[in-house]
Amino acid sequence: MRGMILAAGFGTRLQPLTHTTPKALVPVAGRPLIEYSLLFLRAHGITEVVINLHHLGEAIRATLGDGQRYGMQIFYSPEDPILEAGGGIKNAQSLLADDTFVVLNCDTILDLNLHAVLAFHRQHRAMVTLVLRPDANVEQYGVLETNAQGQIRRIRDHTLAIEEARSRYIFTGLQILEPRIFDFMPEVKPFSTTRETYPRMMHAGEALYGFVHTGAWLVVDDEAGRQHATQVLASGQVKLSYLQP
Repeated sequence: MRGMILAAGFGTRLQPLTHTTPKALVPVAGRPLIEYSLLFLRAHGITEVVINLHHLGEAIRATLGDGQRYGMQIFYSPEDPILEAGGGIKNAQSLLADDTFVVLNCDTILDLNLHAVLAFHRQHRAMVTLVLRPDANVEQYGVLETNAQGQIRRIRDHTLAIEEARSRYIFTGLQILEPRIFDFMPEVKPFSTTRETYPRMMHAGEALYGFVHTGAWLVVDDEAGRQHATQVLASGQVKLSYLQP
């Protein structure tokens, strides 16, 4: 199974640092940000990883190389123009379409048992499993709702009109996908999975599920987030199981 790390973004909210350093390489507690995603995947046995590139992408390629020093093989998927999350995944279809694959955002640091998520995904024969979490600011991030079985019934403004008890969550940025997702995507262009692809799949009756995570989750998309992540990781307040002590 391959993983994909979304790393093409401009890192606008991390400026001026990202004028010269791609978001994927900004330092967090002594490591380039993207290294957390790489180590997380490797700890779960995923050693073939696709990374999409746009803003200062060659700096990412020069730093990570072929992935050998991480015990991994890295494939790069350049974008010009930048393609958003959906377009980025579609652009890498030839590298991902053979099997179930995992996608995560490079600006998110989290820790959970990916094997448990994959078991949940397979048990429910899901096409898409999004890792979700409860959050007091759910409206700020974009609401997702699931029923008691974990089926996704609402994605942002798209809702299935079914009367049932639902729980409200936000999307953490980690997802497990089946290659069938490509059937619901347009040709390569900029587009969003959560605004376009997943609502289309939900209304078509495809199996979309949410796996609820309540453990470590840090977002490094602005300077305050970077400083917070650095502080809690360096102090040991947040411990990541895949890091060497």
